[in-house]
Amino acid sequence: MKLAYWMYAGPAHIGTLRIASSFRNVHAIMHAPLGDDHFNVMRSMLERERDFTPVTTSVVDPHVLARGSREKVVNNISQKEDLQNFVDRASSYSESDVILADVNHYRINELQAADKTLEQIVRYYLDKARREGFLNRSLTDDPSANIIGISTPGFHNQHDCRELKRLLSEPRISINQIIPEGEFLKNLKDLPRAWFNIVPYREMGLMAANFLEKEYGMPHILTTPIGILNTADFIAQISKIVNLWSFSLIEKKVNYDLYVENQTKFVSQATWFSKSIDCQNLAGKEAAVSGDATHAAAITKILVREMGIRVSCSGTYCKHDADWFNEQVQGLCDETIITEDHIEIGDTIARIEPSAIFGTQMERHIGKRLDIPCGVISSPVHIQNFPLGYRPFLGYEGTNQISDLIYNSFNLGMEDHLLDVFGGHDTKEVNIKSLSTEKNNIHWSYDAESELKKIPGFFFAKQNNISTITVDVMYAAKEKLSS
Repeated sequence: MKLAYWMYAGPAHIGTLRIASSFRNVHAIMHAPLGDDHFNVMRSMLERERDFTPVTTSVVDPHVLARGSREKVVNNISQKEDLQNFVDRASSYSESDVILADVNHYRINELQAADKTLEQIVRYYLDKARREGFLNRSLTDDPSANIIGISTPGFHNQHDCRELKRLLSEPRISINQIIPEGEFLKNLKDLPRAWFNIVPYREMGLMAANFLEKEYGMPHILTTPIGILNTADFIAQISKIVNLWSFSLIEKKVNYDLYVENQTKFVSQATWFSKSIDCQNLAGKEAAVSGDATHAAAITKILVREMGIRVSCSGTYCKHDADWFNEQVQGLCDETIITEDHIEIGDTIARIEPSAIFGTQMERHIGKRLDIPCGVISSPVHIQNFPLGYRPFLGYEGTNQISDLIYNSFNLGMEDHLLDVFGGHDTKEVNIKSLSTEKNNIHWSYDAESELKKIPGFFFAKQNNISTITVDVMYAAKEKLSS
């Protein structure tokens, strides 16, 4: 645990509450200081919920907080024992199941806690069903899947879930269960009836899928259907799994090649757009990508493989998933950055000066400071990135949305030309190549900055090792560029 004024992933209790409040008929009780109960307001605002968020805060005594870190280890152990005793007592008096979230709130972040909590709940109710003899392990008659990891408030999760349903409906893959969003706990006993599991975001649901595979032999698909190529690979994996069971259960094999071809040609416009002159105008543009591991890796692949855009830097704040991320973007970008420090990310972006940024709300702020456009592709995000309209990132409709986002995030050549001709809002400021508070070693005189603002489209670099830029230096650079 650390003190910070900005975090990409929130504290652990936010992840636990995201899972608990996503299930139906579940109420979460949080023993925490005042101020940590902001989740209720955040969820209601972002998801525009009509109902109250089912979370109650048991406020920690301020006198306890005032004692500081005295005997912190012993007190932490005692507190967990006290909470377990509370759960045991509550279980004996209540007809409801009472579960203590088994996460270390001092060691892990929001995403890790959500993943762990979901796995704990799935394990608890499947073990309970097995003990009571209600566990149903017979597969459904037709191919079916569980979608694991759709939660509230997740980045475009509701839109992605709707698109996943549509993506699976035409190949006639029925949905067995979607967890945790909108599902009743009593129905978790039927999870093993699905033919396979889908984990659209590896940050949430991977542990539950691994548990189901280990204990019940259920295969799972980790490929996220973001982009044309990933979506085709996703459907190919479904075909492979279905055909493992098809001969004995439905007495025929399936082939989804025609479906993929039709969707690619007539539903998704991204393939056609990538070959158009509009997209070819983006050739040579540079981009920087940052976000959670799932979205950052997928967007990097789309930019490079599908749209021919150079990615100067690709990064993620999911340090616990660094190995997977590095493997996914290897050979697709000039450099990678794995960090939770937004200052380090900002300085990297300022150094490489990309034409566009694709990241979280923090990279959006960074882009505004550097006058670089930014498309938001990952949480954490502001409320404007919880759109009322249909804006999925997954599936074939998601490819259209992402193509629009990428294309509209760049300043186009004609736009730059018109700004140069007419001035517009293109008022140049000095780029100090850093967002940190460290003192920069280049100084601009007042008359040099005034002259810079008169020259539309002029950029000065540090390649000549000149520490102070004067009007004479600018005239020399201008003459060199015009020669």
